[in-house]
Amino acid sequence: MTPTRSFLAATAGATAALAFLAGCSPATASDSDSADRQPVTVVLDWTPNTNHGGLYLAEANGWFDDAGLDVEIIEPGETSGLQLLATGHADFAYSVAESLVPARAQGVDAVSVAAIVEHNTSSLIFEASSGITRPRDLEGKVYGTYGSDLENALISQLIACDGGDPEMATAPLASDDFRIGLSEHQFDFAWVFDAWDTIRLRDIDGMDVGTLPFLDYTQCIPDWYTPLLATTASTLTSDPTMVRAFLDVLSRGYRAAMEDPAAAADALLAAAPELDPTLVRASADYLATRYADDAAAWGRQTPATWNGFVGFLEAKDLLEDGFDTDAAWTNDYLPTH
Repeated sequence: MTPTRSFLAATAGATAALAFLAGCSPATASDSDSADRQPVTVVLDWTPNTNHGGLYLAEANGWFDDAGLDVEIIEPGETSGLQLLATGHADFAYSVAESLVPARAQGVDAVSVAAIVEHNTSSLIFEASSGITRPRDLEGKVYGTYGSDLENALISQLIACDGGDPEMATAPLASDDFRIGLSEHQFDFAWVFDAWDTIRLRDIDGMDVGTLPFLDYTQCIPDWYTPLLATTASTLTSDPTMVRAFLDVLSRGYRAAMEDPAAAADALLAAAPELDPTLVRASADYLATRYADDAAAWGRQTPATWNGFVGFLEAKDLLEDGFDTDAAWTNDYLPTH
């Protein structure tokens, strides 16, 4: 569950998308059992993990079935969920704002309909012995990079905002195993998600690490939705009833995951038994208080968050001016309770 680094590369591989879907099998009941329910395809943004806890909990409890929906959960493979949306072969896709915005700029008809996690849980992680305690301490350190312009803009802004020299040395990440990169001094710090990577490094691997959470520095860099749930404007127009029904159940799933993270962990582990149970349970506990500040308002997005993120992209010349931010998201299909 690593950050999306293919910024400005949100569309590609329609043929691969079709081939991938053709090889997938439903994750729910048999065809005979689902004949009376409306098929709905949901594409994940990565392999199954705790960001998807509410989805798997709702599925495990049969709540989608009860709502007349036959939900199929698909892993993205080599093709993003946004591409599957663009080609009309998915109804919903987990994604991130840093992919959805450039995809829309390139003409993809994707609209965010729910924030999966209300605030960004990204951090910069480093060994505690590195001497890093604040952003300006990153000056002169080596950053393990995925190679995107967004990374450079955000981290340079963080350093400069704290009075440091924004020029930084980088080293390409050879893998997603941050433990090796840090302990072998391939780099001094890297961008991770606290809900997965930080818990794994600190609590599972036992590394002595520190972090600079992005959310602690929103006076310098924007907050944004990562992950989010997207559909298309055409789906919102053609089948608003299905969208509302799906989001009603999904909201119920995430509220239940907040109330009972152990149940969410169990549902995820049943669907993906290859995952580390200790990591999953710790991560589910962490996200239970972070999916939303108010469980009743799970999924809701704000103009301030969207405008702040898009404004940052425009200011850093990562996006042309004039992007229609209001068209990129909506709360209108979320339940009102």
